[in-house]
Amino acid sequence: MAPLEPWEKVLISADFLTSVHGEATCVDCHGGQLSEDKDTAHTDLIADPSLDSKNCANCHEKESQNFDASLHASQAGYWTVLNARSVPENHPALETMFGNHCASCHTTCGDCHISQPDSVGGGLLDGHLFVQTPPMTRTCTACHGSRVGNEYLGKNEELPGDVHFRTARMNCVSCHTGAEMHDSQGADHRYSGEETPRCTDCHEVGGANDPIAQHAIHGDTLSCQVCHSITYTSCDGCHVSISETTGNPKFKTDGTYMTFLIGLNTRQSEERPYKYVPVRHIPVDPNNYDYYGENLLPNFGALPTWAYATPHNIQRNTPQNSSCNACHGNAEIFLTADKVRDWELEANQDVIVPEVPSTK
Repeated sequence: MAPLEPWEKVLISADFLTSVHGEATCVDCHGGQLSEDKDTAHTDLIADPSLDSKNCANCHEKESQNFDASLHASQAGYWTVLNARSVPENHPALETMFGNHCASCHTTCGDCHISQPDSVGGGLLDGHLFVQTPPMTRTCTACHGSRVGNEYLGKNEELPGDVHFRTARMNCVSCHTGAEMHDSQGADHRYSGEETPRCTDCHEVGGANDPIAQHAIHGDTLSCQVCHSITYTSCDGCHVSISETTGNPKFKTDGTYMTFLIGLNTRQSEERPYKYVPVRHIPVDPNNYDYYGENLLPNFGALPTWAYATPHNIQRNTPQNSSCNACHGNAEIFLTADKVRDWELEANQDVIVPEVPSTK
């Protein structure tokens, strides 16, 4: 997507002035003062009124009711991990780190429905008009780009895009409904609570009318992605710091590489009963935050570094579902101990597959 011209980012269209939201005055949402003098008009200006969801809740009560507790707004998933790997006395340093490097991913109503995220330069989507269905590549994959976006849209070299996009041009909200976005089920983790969306919401699997016997055979043993995902991205540690040149936050990833590995599901529940799931390496190591202090993650090994993944690159036919023994007995596609670095072995014991399923 080409960057917006500066005027495109800020120009309010005449259409907005005749829209429902345009019936309100500027100060009704943005504060400031009604004045022809610029400096006076911008006194106490609120650039993003939706930082406080109560401003949207005045009219959109249902959508805003649980938004503050959603993962998009709260980013609670980050702290679930940081709390497990760290200790309370390290929180001040980690909160500073978080504010510099992570908090910008916090999403407001306006970040989806009015403006582009800062990661693509910001700017109004359509002259301040409120866009009911956020445009996928200008909002969703602007934030979820390096993994989800590249996988789904087929931007990884020689790997096809997700079949849902490639053949049906489905966008993110075709599966991830507004209800899910406004009220993320997992209060502390994206794999907590109800599994939404579920493939079986659209695909009849394992029933009397299902012609594919393997669906019934494997039942709840495999997540759908085990058979229907292809190669996806994994990353090693992501080291953060402040640039001495610009004074801006920056990061450096140790390594990015393509993987397809099946591991054990460490988040088994009634909703996610699968024994085997795809796993990818998350971009973390014990020294990620050393810029902010020594040994900030003393309990680093409390969580695995290879984790349950739901890649967005679904295909009907994949190398591992081409035959039974393309998966059974094929140690290459399972996360076995020899594929895990020595210093990570202990933390990943519950994810590592101790014995590859035998050939059929």
